[in-house]
Order: sequence, then C-alpha cells, then structure tokens
Amino acid sequence: MDFTPTEEQSAASGLAAGILDRSTDPLKAWSALCEAGLVAAVEEIGLLGLVLLLEEVGRRTSAVPLAATCAYGLLPVGAYGTDEQRARLLPGLRDGSYVATGAFPHRSARAVASADGPRLTGTFPAVPWLCEATHVLVPATTGTATTGTGTRLFWLPVPAGVEPVATTAPWAAGRLVLDGTPAEPLGDASAYGQVLARARTAFAGLQAGVCAGSLARAVAYTSVREQFGRPLSTNQAVLLRAADMYMDTEAIRVTAYEAAWRFDNALAADSHALTAAWWASEGGKRVVHAGQHLHGGIGADLEHPVHRHFLWGRQLDAYLGGGAEVLAELGALLADPAVDQGKSEHEEEAV
Repeated sequence: MDFTPTEEQSAASGLAAGILDRSTDPLKAWSALCEAGLVAAVEEIGLLGLVLLLEEVGRRTSAVPLAATCAYGLLPVGAYGTDEQRARLLPGLRDGSYVATGAFPHRSARAVASADGPRLTGTFPAVPWLCEATHVLVPATTGTATTGTGTRLFWLPVPAGVEPVATTAPWAAGRLVLDGTPAEPLGDASAYGQVLARARTAFAGLQAGVCAGSLARAVAYTSVREQFGRPLSTNQAVLLRAADMYMDTEAIRVTAYEAAWRFDNALAADSHALTAAWWASEGGKRVVHAGQHLHGGIGADLEHPVHRHFLWGRQLDAYLGGGAEVLAELGALLADPAVDQGKSEHEEEAV
C-alpha cells in the first residue's frame, strides 16, 4: 500500500493550508474553502484527500464544519442517495449553501412509518455543528421485535429552535429533539456502519492535525524558553516527552491514512477505522496533555493557542467514544466469527 498523496490531493491540501492561514475568522475561512471548490473536490480526492484537508484544519484548530459536512453530508449522499436526492442535495453541499452534520455515533432515535413517510422520535444531547447546520443525518432504529430491528439512516432539515450546548471545542453543538419529525431515508441497511466507519476515519485525521499543531507549538516553545541558562529542549526529560508526542501523532496519522486508503480502494476497512479511532482517542489525549504540560505555567493560560489544541483533543477523544469503548468495539469485531477477517476480493486479486 502506498499512502503517498496524489498530485490532486497534495494541491488540495496546500490550497487549504493557504486559505486557513489567511482567514482566521471561521466564517470567512469556511466561505473561502467552499469558493475554492475544496468541499466539492472531496468527491474526487477521496477519503484520504479529506483526511489530508482535515489535518490542515486540525493543525490550525480552525472552527469550520468541513469534517461534519463531508462525512455526514457530501460523501453519504453521493454514495447512498437516490438519483433525485443527489440532484437535489449535492449542489448545495458542494458550494456551501448547505452545512451538514450527523447525530453520530448514537442510535437513540426510532423511526416509525406513516402515510406520508418515516417519522423520527428521539433526543440527541450534543450534536456538533447543529446550530450552524442546515441538515442533519440521523441513525434510527427501524422494525419491531417480531420483524427484526436494524439501524437505518435518515436525512432531514435541522428543526427550528435548536438549543445550543457547550462543549470543550467551539463546534456550535446543539441538542437535537425529534418528536414525530418527518425525514427521508438515505441508503439501505448497510449505510449506517459504512458512514460511521468513514466518519471515524475523517475525525481521526482531524485529530492528527490537532496533535501535529500541539507538538509544533511545544517544540517551538521549549526551544526558546530558557531555564537555568539553557533552553528547555536540552533537558532529556523534555526531549523524551516530545518524542512520545511525535510517536503518538504519527501513529494517529498512519492509521487514519491506512483506513482512508483502504476505503478509497474498496478494501475491507471496518477494523482499520476502529484502530484509527482508538489511536486518535488514546494517543490524541496523551499528546495534547503533554503539549500543554511542556508549556509550563503558560499552558494554563486559557487564551494561549496551545490551550485550543488541548480542548480540541479532549473533545475529539470524547466524540470518538473514548479509548476503552472503541477498543471494546474493535475486540468484539475481531472476535465475531460471522465477520470475515480475511482478505477482500480486491486484495486477493492484488496478490
């Protein structure tokens, strides 16, 4: 496997970096990303290309809804939408007229059939970007104990009067309350698991960028901050702590790259997505804690840029489910005899 970015992926990543460096205001940055065609480009550069873009977003802790709009809007609609849904929704998702989010990974809603289509009931305590989103993708339980239940995806406009919810990262989160709310189905029974796995990979890429930014700030600070007449970076304990940060960051990056690459090449990747999510959760938490610690007293300053990395890292840890929860899910997947752990048909052909 070769994770080397294509020319198109590298160009998109470089363009995103330039835009985010010039536009510190999140609203202007989001508009600029959409006007440059970077959201629409995700359909061409794939999930690995999206991971590269999100690394740049995370590196700068830029509060733009790129991860949510692509992972819960552009890519699912493109992959699972009907011809009518794609024609109606994709143009707005591509140009930024629509901002999407997802009530993931929760499955606390229930769908009930009615004469005029499915209606959803359920409550989601904190959905990222809900206060700024126009549409939300909701996983809901369908069926009965007699007929068998399953989880399907439903697409609906964000209801009016969303209650804002404070989170550690400024992601414009809100409380989603559904009470017989009409919605339209998206995809078949397999869509939920695939969308969730791809979203985990995307947010792991975002965490890789957050950690890379925290590490860069720690290295820059300890290289110039002197104690007892010499830079902090000359102390072995500081060097080892920074080295651990680097190792964790690279582990997050390479596992996210591998999962994204496998999805783009139609290879089995569910366990790889969970592995990336576990590293992003556990490793990411270690990195942002170490980054703040290496800044000493200044790391406790809520206005210092390194504190943003700390808050984003902890929010992503919680959003991905926490290391123990993700690891338990990965263990159950690997131990399930019904799950084929062998090579996919594509891999067999490649061999």
